[in-house]
Amino acid sequence: MASNQSPRGNAVIGQSGGPTAVINQSLVGVVEGLRGKPMVEKILGAHHAVAGIVKNDFIELQDLSQDKLDRVAKTPSAALGSSRDKPDADYCKKIFDAFEKNNVRYFFYIGGNDSSDTCRIVQEQAAANNYELHAFHVPKTIDNDLVLNDHTPGFGSAAKFVAQAFMGDNLDNKALPGIKIDVVMGRHAGFLTAASMLGRKYEDDGPHLVYVPEVPFSIEQFQKDVEATYKRLSRCLIAVSEGIHDEHGTPIAVKLAEKDGNVERDAHGNPQLSGTGALGDYLSKAVKEHLGPKTRVRADTFGYLQRCFAGCVSPTDAAEARAAGRCAAELATSGETSGSIAIQRVSDSPYKVEYKHIKLTDVAAKTQVLDKKYIVNDNNISDEFKKYLGPIVGELPDVESLTN
Repeated sequence: MASNQSPRGNAVIGQSGGPTAVINQSLVGVVEGLRGKPMVEKILGAHHAVAGIVKNDFIELQDLSQDKLDRVAKTPSAALGSSRDKPDADYCKKIFDAFEKNNVRYFFYIGGNDSSDTCRIVQEQAAANNYELHAFHVPKTIDNDLVLNDHTPGFGSAAKFVAQAFMGDNLDNKALPGIKIDVVMGRHAGFLTAASMLGRKYEDDGPHLVYVPEVPFSIEQFQKDVEATYKRLSRCLIAVSEGIHDEHGTPIAVKLAEKDGNVERDAHGNPQLSGTGALGDYLSKAVKEHLGPKTRVRADTFGYLQRCFAGCVSPTDAAEARAAGRCAAELATSGETSGSIAIQRVSDSPYKVEYKHIKLTDVAAKTQVLDKKYIVNDNNISDEFKKYLGPIVGELPDVESLTN
């Protein structure tokens, strides 16, 4: 909803949740969209997101040179620092007090679905106090799980890392055959794990098995799948999402942590799934128990490496992240009081997207999952997924084999 006249005041930008390789592109996009607007006095970066706001800890951004901004944009991770704080009513009151004290009339929060909900709560708090605040959520998540978005900034670069990592692991696994398990990020959505198949060139290229959270996971069926592939190819490369769960919806990683009495949760109530090799160790042990202790089995957990890997940025991802930030700034200063930016695909050939203004309530605390049309036999991803993913990731290395 647009107001009749945009208020004059300061703008605050925050970066929330897990950093990505292109979140600074969105930061710079917002700054570029705000500079020169007569209603915007200062552009303030919240140091460590909402945690910085309540401490009045801001970094002034309006006078930075374009050269400096361009270099920041190309730098992975969150230049302002991030936070996983989940504001409750008391926290939101402190945010509002900080905004009122600093005459903040424009708020931009770059993050995922939890962050969009935070943006919604803060905007409603301001409205309840008859304080005009233009609050916009700028999309970011490597999980690619924001509803109404074809894809989200951060995903393309993380997917490029995953695809290239599996291309290399496939060649390694082919040279020294065995069973290799790679655990990929993805709590509820399997997009990033599915990206592992993008670099397949020949029919016997891995990953040979792909397990995503959209399908209940059975350890017994997993053992049978690995056995069948190993007998057929004398090797097996496997992509597994960290969020795979049993038929009751309980993540396997959480069950393992509960068994050890060590379930860590963030402020949003999400259990920690990354940063531990427990799932890979569990699956490796299950394979050895089924195929014999002398079977060559190895496991890696990609963990946080996927988020900010320098030198592995998708050009499309970077450009779209910056454009989404600019779009949010333009909407906020043209009179729109709140919303989120959704990236929606217009065409595949040529590849083209549009940036849509959607309501915060349309995206806040909701989760988009991988379409089951891409999932084959509950343990693989179809080649059709390449058509969706290819333009987002961009060009991959060209590798060759002597034995295909």
